[in-house]
Amino acid sequence: MIRVTERMEAKGDVSDSSFTSVTSLTLKCPKKIPQQYVLPSFQRSNHSLLDHISTEFPIIDLSMLNHPAHMPKLVNEVGAACKKLGFFQVINHGIPSWVMKDAIDSAEELFRLPTDKKMCFASADVHAPVRYGTSMNHVIDKVLFWRDFIKHYANPISEWIHLWPSDPPSYREKMGSYAKAANTLQKQLMEVIMESLGLNADYLHDDIEEGSQVMDVNCYPACPEPDLALGMPPHTDYGTLTILNQSQQGLQIMDQDKKWHAVPFVQGALIVRLGDQFEVLSNGRYKSIRHRAILDTHKQRLSIASIHSMPMEKKVGPAPELIDEQHPIAYKEGSFSGFLDHISVKSVSEEDTYLDTLKIHEA
Repeated sequence: MIRVTERMEAKGDVSDSSFTSVTSLTLKCPKKIPQQYVLPSFQRSNHSLLDHISTEFPIIDLSMLNHPAHMPKLVNEVGAACKKLGFFQVINHGIPSWVMKDAIDSAEELFRLPTDKKMCFASADVHAPVRYGTSMNHVIDKVLFWRDFIKHYANPISEWIHLWPSDPPSYREKMGSYAKAANTLQKQLMEVIMESLGLNADYLHDDIEEGSQVMDVNCYPACPEPDLALGMPPHTDYGTLTILNQSQQGLQIMDQDKKWHAVPFVQGALIVRLGDQFEVLSNGRYKSIRHRAILDTHKQRLSIASIHSMPMEKKVGPAPELIDEQHPIAYKEGSFSGFLDHISVKSVSEEDTYLDTLKIHEA
């Protein structure tokens, strides 16, 4: 993290107050969305499919972690889910329901604050350790997305929490409790996923302990024309894995046949998505999951994505144990820092993604 701070000091803080938040737009009660949020027809979600919820999405019971005799079953279930979709939901994950709800409630309180209290965190610098913004990257997005967000670093939490918003007064305590619990959960999940790949459970243990955790806290206000816009465009997360806590349904994922599916909302469950770093580390055995956020006419949706990766400057390549004649090396090394540099000039939803730059294409 020190390198990031040094980079920011060298560049100077890139503050930005030029955008209009979606939350402030909705206070005007528009019947139509502004033109800059209207997607081309081929990029819109098909709302006729929103009632279709796949029953095949795996829901994995993590209580098996406490029973050594059940661990092989857990490893097999997680491995199958990672290989097929790069996605699963977890129940009995050890994070109390009140901790999850407190985090969502604190996010709702924050987004309800007057605009000026949030704009003090506004920044166009994707490296900023705390950043309030809208869309994906409103500076370069050709079409804006119906979302406001605040992102902040969280590991080690003692190093970053003093930079988080102090208003609402309970935000640091409630979001901090959830962030610590999510980080503990991801370390447990990483051990299981490593085993499912045939690696040691403690593979890259120190890097995982010292890894980056970004809390991506999102507000998707009710949208008067949800058929014309998206909350987030199709994209993959760069890190190793993302743990998602949400207030209601609104996530869609793309399967291997490039069909979109609505993810069911399961009370008390958390969503786990594999990111690009795991696709690279697994040498393509597991794929990062493409996903997007759709909108609702009447209801606001809140989500908290705890995005985990190896340390910011850590170069991650395919595990040597997963390279052989049948599986030649398929990716170059990349880092979270390199990803941030990439998205500072390119949208994460563009075809030319950071992951694409790491793929080795045979002649």
